[in-house]
Parts: sequence; C-alpha cells; structure tokens
Amino acid sequence: MEELAEKAGITVRTLRFYRERKLIQPPRREGRIAWYDDTHLARLRTISALLERGHTLSGIAELAEAFDHGRDVRDLLGLGAPTEEIPVRLTPEALADVFGAEATPENLAAALDLGYLGTDGGEIVHISRRLLDVSAALVREGIPLGDVLAAGRRVREHAEALAEVFTDLVAAQDRPPEDVRRLRPLAKSVVEAELSLALDRRLLGREQRT
Repeated sequence: MEELAEKAGITVRTLRFYRERKLIQPPRREGRIAWYDDTHLARLRTISALLERGHTLSGIAELAEAFDHGRDVRDLLGLGAPTEEIPVRLTPEALADVFGAEATPENLAAALDLGYLGTDGGEIVHISRRLLDVSAALVREGIPLGDVLAAGRRVREHAEALAEVFTDLVAAQDRPPEDVRRLRPLAKSVVEAELSLALDRRLLGREQRT
C-alpha cells in the first residue's frame, strides 16, 4: 500500500479513503499480503487527473462503477475487429477531455450499453474513430451527448435493417459470402445517396414552412 501510494503521488490515508469509497478495486491477497498492480496505479492516476479537471469524488465514483461494469472489448468487437472502422483506445481522463461536462456516468453507461464503448484493462475502447469524432463534433455544436446517443441507437436499428436488405439481395442470387464483402461499397453508396436525398427533402420542407 505504501509503495502504491508513493507511485501515485498520494498519501496512504488518501488511498485508504479511496478504497473505502470503492474508487479502486480490492487488492489481490496472498495470506496477509495485499498485492496491487498497474491497474490500481492507473486508476489512482485517473482519479487525480479527473479531480484536477473539476470532477467531484461522487461523480468519479459513479464513473468508476460504470467503467468497472462495462463490456469487455472482446465482447464489443465480437469475433474480430471491424473490417473498416478503426477502434480508439482512451484513458478515462482522455474521454472526459473529449466530452467535458457531458462525460457523465449516465452517458457513459448509455454508451457502454449501446456498444460504442468497451473496456480493456485500464483503458476504454471506442468502437469507431468516425463515430467518436462525429459524436464529439455534435456535442461541440451544443447537442447534449444523451440526445446524440439516443439518436445513435435509432440509427443502429435502421442500419441493421439496411444491412439485412443488402445481404438478402445478394444471398437471393445464390452468391458466396465473399461477394457480400466485395460488393459492400455498392451498398454504402446507395445508403449515402439516399440519405443525401432525404436530407435535401427534409431541409427543403423546413425552409418552405418558415
């Protein structure tokens, strides 16, 4: 405990307080010896960084609970890594920097449930660099992160339906699974074009009403 506190730059008393508040996981015990590892050190450094950014201990405790109960990144990615999307590894404090005050326990839990986030040791993994960048851009535009995540859930449902339409179309021709992978750019082009046209219609309708 003394060694861990020294490496983290805190007092043993503070470390005990964090343990009582369940901000860090209990140590691994061998008889009367308690062993701490790099995961505990990373968590303590995260707590210090979040405190410096103005987060309260209560908020950090809620974030830690959501983080500890998040899905493992292997479950998030399924059988393999995404074929086109690039996952992003983030520390909790880096995620807090991206979303600022919107990085609440509720929003973190929603992102974990949606499958945008997973955990890997002391890191958070976002499933897609593009989705992370878009979410951050929308938040910077003043749209609450909770609303962005709710919209993301709706988009996910429609995207699953669109993927089913395309795969069924190819499968109906008795083509091998490899053709679905080879022809997927065509499906993406159709979806992008239809979305562009739909946005045009929506924007035109709003302009006419005003």
